[in-house]
Amino acid sequence: MAEWLLVQSCSHGTTNAKLQASRLKMEFDNMKSSAALIYEEFIQNADRRTASWFLMSSPMPQTIVIAAYIYFVQSLGPRLMENRKPFDLKGVLIVYNFGVVALSLYMCYEFVMSGWGTGYSFSCDPVDFSDSSQGVRMAATCWLYYFSKFIEMLDTIFFVLRKKNSQVTFLHVYHHSIMPFTWWFGVRFSAGGMGTFHALLNCIVHVIMYTYYGLTALGPKYQKYLWWKKHLTTIQLIQFAVVTSHISQYFFLKDCSYQFPIFVYIIGSYGLIFLFLFLNFWYHAYTKGKRLPKVLQNQKWEHHSNGLMNGNASHDKEE
Repeated sequence: MAEWLLVQSCSHGTTNAKLQASRLKMEFDNMKSSAALIYEEFIQNADRRTASWFLMSSPMPQTIVIAAYIYFVQSLGPRLMENRKPFDLKGVLIVYNFGVVALSLYMCYEFVMSGWGTGYSFSCDPVDFSDSSQGVRMAATCWLYYFSKFIEMLDTIFFVLRKKNSQVTFLHVYHHSIMPFTWWFGVRFSAGGMGTFHALLNCIVHVIMYTYYGLTALGPKYQKYLWWKKHLTTIQLIQFAVVTSHISQYFFLKDCSYQFPIFVYIIGSYGLIFLFLFLNFWYHAYTKGKRLPKVLQNQKWEHHSNGLMNGNASHDKEE
């Protein structure tokens, strides 16, 4: 009798477990279906012109790339390099930095020719979703800017390979992760208009910044041409202040026809966050720490070569 009760109890427990598992599976399937419906409704408002472009089919491919990037620079890369000598990447860094300068110059030209120098008012500029040559040109430039953010992830990869792990700061990794992620939505939904001004300004800043990085990679004999190092953070602060001021116009304009106000909030938040982060860096590096110009006088040149200014406390490289 006792054995029979034990068997019945076990059988009853197994049945309950199966029922519970079945309910969980059903709830999970329902959640997936709901998420799919929400995504389908969401994506219906996307720009049809960019649907078939590389990495534009869904945000999943870029999410995988960004996750792999974070995992490598924060965990895998440092562990792989732990017992290895740092790589000598001088030649690679020279080509890379001046290559980014050339790409940034090209994007500046394309942003100007596709809107910012050919009709945009620098105020409430809506997105041109037409198939006009200028509208498509702006969308293509936005995609190129988006893709350039993946190229710039090499900044961090080079730090890891050169065992400059102290330069892989939160601000640096955060910037290189959030920019491509948010810009996917920009290209997919709002490739143009007032939301692209910060991209144009960022390209201009990158021409200056990566020129500096390229010159530092050339070696100590070019140090005399880098007297303007201490002004790089000022350029960054001006950039974020101008970006925030420009996008904030939306809240004071009457009947602004910009189609996706959500990007106004994203860009405004991004500008403010980085403005405060760089002000914090400025305070600790210049006011409290008084790092410059003593840094240029006391630190080894190799420490400056293609360093991190994306909020790095050592002031080696800025975004």
